[in-house]
Amino acid sequence: MALSVKPSSFLTLRLKTLKSTTIRQTYSLLTLRQLSFATPEEAAAERRRRKRRLRIEPPVTSFRHNQSQQQTQQRPRPKPNQNPNAPKLPEPVTVLTDNRLTLHNRILTLIRENDLDEAALLTRHSIYSNCRPTVFTCNAVMSAQLRQCRHADMLSLHRFITQASVAPNVVTYNLLFQAYCDVRKTDTAMEHFRIFLSDSPVNPSPTTYRILVKGLVDNGKMDQAVELKDDMLSKDLCPPDPIVYNHLMSGFVKSGESEKVVALFEELQEKLGGGLVCDGSVYGNLMNGYFGSGMGDKAMEVYKEMIVASAGNSLSSKVRFGAVSYNSVLEALTKHGKYKDAMELFERMMNEHNPPTKITVNVGTFNVMVDGFCAQEMFDEAIVMFGRMGEKNCTPDTLSYNNLIDKLGMNGKVEQSEVLYNEMCERNINPDEYTYVILVEACFAQNRPDDAIGYFKKMIEVGLRPNANAHNTVIAGMTMVGKIDQAKDLFDELVGKEDVSPNIASYDILLQAYIETGNRLDEALKLFKDALMDEGVVVTEEMKELILKTMREEDKEHELEELYKRVEIEKAEALAKAEEEKAQAEAEAKEEEERKKIEAAAKAEAAAKASRATIDAILGKKKVVEAEEEGELREASENLSKAGELVEPKDEEGELVEAAAKEDEEGELVEVASEEAKNEESGSDNLSETIKVSSMST
Repeated sequence: MALSVKPSSFLTLRLKTLKSTTIRQTYSLLTLRQLSFATPEEAAAERRRRKRRLRIEPPVTSFRHNQSQQQTQQRPRPKPNQNPNAPKLPEPVTVLTDNRLTLHNRILTLIRENDLDEAALLTRHSIYSNCRPTVFTCNAVMSAQLRQCRHADMLSLHRFITQASVAPNVVTYNLLFQAYCDVRKTDTAMEHFRIFLSDSPVNPSPTTYRILVKGLVDNGKMDQAVELKDDMLSKDLCPPDPIVYNHLMSGFVKSGESEKVVALFEELQEKLGGGLVCDGSVYGNLMNGYFGSGMGDKAMEVYKEMIVASAGNSLSSKVRFGAVSYNSVLEALTKHGKYKDAMELFERMMNEHNPPTKITVNVGTFNVMVDGFCAQEMFDEAIVMFGRMGEKNCTPDTLSYNNLIDKLGMNGKVEQSEVLYNEMCERNINPDEYTYVILVEACFAQNRPDDAIGYFKKMIEVGLRPNANAHNTVIAGMTMVGKIDQAKDLFDELVGKEDVSPNIASYDILLQAYIETGNRLDEALKLFKDALMDEGVVVTEEMKELILKTMREEDKEHELEELYKRVEIEKAEALAKAEEEKAQAEAEAKEEEERKKIEAAAKAEAAAKASRATIDAILGKKKVVEAEEEGELREASENLSKAGELVEPKDEEGELVEAAAKEDEEGELVEVASEEAKNEESGSDNLSETIKVSSMST
């Protein structure tokens, strides 16, 4: 059944639909009209206004959408870096990842294998690769070189990484300061320290001041060390450091200024707020200060307070002690005859030793106890104490063996010293120069010159290089047993060496030997003259007085005066000769330079001549070719002219043909001219007709 719809209802629905559609279209047109601009100028002005707002206002983010526009505009902009050449900040430890961490571990493996050359070479090669070593890797290599006293290699590597723009940290600077302090160049170390304070972006650490203060103290520059400590406190770069104070106190103990030792401790106590100083490193030198001032009771009182304060474990004790701190107190006790207290403290240290949580004993502990037993002439007990190192896994080193060998040799125990030397070699602990010098002295003291000379030769055979003092020991021993001629031979060998030369002690030993014999005065005068002529030594007043006294006793004082005059003349002649040789060398160098310039000019002139000859040869060949071509052309033209002369004369028929051709050409020219005249006449007619038409239209 079909649906029926009334016409009126359908029309009404249709009209409503059309009306709503019309309203929507009208509204959209109004909206577009409101969002548009009447002219292009208005649109351009709106764009400029939006750009200005973008330049002034930062973009609104979720972090600062609540801030006002005024606060945003008033926010200060970060200042640009004023100095583009300012030092870079060192890298953090977080850069040790991925390939750089692998490289770091590889270099550490080489260091543990004692292959420092390969470790340094790998570090240098990696600098310019795509995996640069970090400053921590470079510091590890330089620290290993420093531990093995390879100062030249360490400074070379430091210079290399500095030129390669590896930003150093405070550890890098500390290694540099330590290297210069080890070779006793404290002035250079202080100069680098001043540059570090002014230019480096990092601050010094307490270790920096410890290294520099200890270097100054070891070189006897106490005033500079105290000044550096005061500078540390005044600039507030580091807090008061007990270890820095301990180094200063140790220097004053060595110089015998016990009052300053006590004053430094009281200053440290005041800086730390009074009461006990928690770091036990200062108490040993404090006891030495009291002992040196004649206040032994006060020193023992400090010792007892320290023992009570350090009782218990490391967490509950008020004063913290380690192996080094205990050793300083132990040395103060043994040095001043408190052997019973020293033994009690030693046993306490052995009982408290519990590595790795607490380390109270090291090789230095046993060395201090050995010195204490040897001071009491208890050499058997000293040897037993030396053997107890194995109880706490302490391995004696060359220094430990040298210490005991020296003590035994000085007290006539040469056989026991040799037993220790053989044990040292069996355990692959390499003896050094000092070991052999100790044995040489001990053998000479026991009238065993052959064994002493044998040890000296052994030192040279194993590759060690004895210095002037080692030679002096052998020379003195030989003169002591009456072998003056052999001593003079060794002295002459020392003079002829390049790496080592005799010092004033060498001359003095041999001179005294000549004078004591009483019948070798001429040789003594000759040796004294050699000492005066040697530019590397300075003759002491004692030596001059000795030779003068001897010559007076022999009534030969005038010979000594003549000797002085001859020495002055020979020195002047030697100086003049040296100046002449220098001038001659400069003249020869200048002549050589002029000769090289002349040779260079001659070579340049020869090269210029050769180039000119080559160019001339090329141009000459070109001219020859052109001449040949010109000759060929001339020959060809001559041949053509000869060929033209040989052509036969024309007949009458040919002449008539040529005349007819000329007439035809003249007729064609006439026709062309008549056609052009006709075209000009038609053009003029057309122009006149155009003028008529235009006038009529007007």
